[in-house]
Amino acid sequence: MERVSDVVVVRGEAELFERTKHLFAVATEISCAARDLHTWSVAQPTTPEREQSLQGMTVRKMYQPGVLLDPAIAEHLRFMADHGAHVRITEREVNETILLDRRIAIVAGDHVGGVRSYTVVSSPELVQGIQSLFEAAWAGGTDLESYQARFTELGAREILEQLASGCKDETAARALGVGLRTYRRRVAELMEILGASSRFQAGARAREAGLL
Repeated sequence: MERVSDVVVVRGEAELFERTKHLFAVATEISCAARDLHTWSVAQPTTPEREQSLQGMTVRKMYQPGVLLDPAIAEHLRFMADHGAHVRITEREVNETILLDRRIAIVAGDHVGGVRSYTVVSSPELVQGIQSLFEAAWAGGTDLESYQARFTELGAREILEQLASGCKDETAARALGVGLRTYRRRVAELMEILGASSRFQAGARAREAGLL
C-alpha cells in the first residue's frame, strides 16, 4: 500500500477488499460506475446476500451498454433494479469509480503486471470533484428498463449471428424481417455498443465476450 495524504493506492482486489470492507459494511449510499461487473467484483454480493445488501441503502449503478450482451450480467442488473437499486446505462466513457456516502471515492487504475491498482480517496475536495463527474454521467444515462427495451428491439444477438455468417446486408435484412436501411442502422448502433470502429472489430469483440 502507498499512502499520500488523503489518497491511498492499493494493488489488486484482495488488498482493496481488506482495506475497504469496513467502509462498505457501514455505507448507506453507494454510487458505482463501471464498464462491466468484473471491475468491482469485490463489491458484488453473492446471490444469497443480494437482496439483504440493498435494505436501507441508496444504491446507484451505472454501466456501459456492452453489459447487456451478457445474459448473466443483464439478469444480475434486473435483480438489483427489482430490489431497489437505481441502474442506468450510459454510452459515454465512464471513470470506473465507487463513491461511498459522498465522502469516500475508490477509482480503478491500470493493470500493471497483471494486477490492477485502485486509489482510495478521502479528501473532501477530491471526492467532491469525482462525485461531480459521476453526477454528470448519471444525468446523461438511461434507466435500465428503457435501455433494455431499445436493446431488445435492436435484436443484437440476431444481428451478431448474421454478421458472423458473412452474408450480405440484403440477405441478413430479409432473414431478420427488417428493411435494409433499418438493418444497417442497427448494425451501426450495435458497433457503437461494442465500441467497435468496423464490423470485423465488432465480431472480434463479440467473440472475446463469448457471444459468438
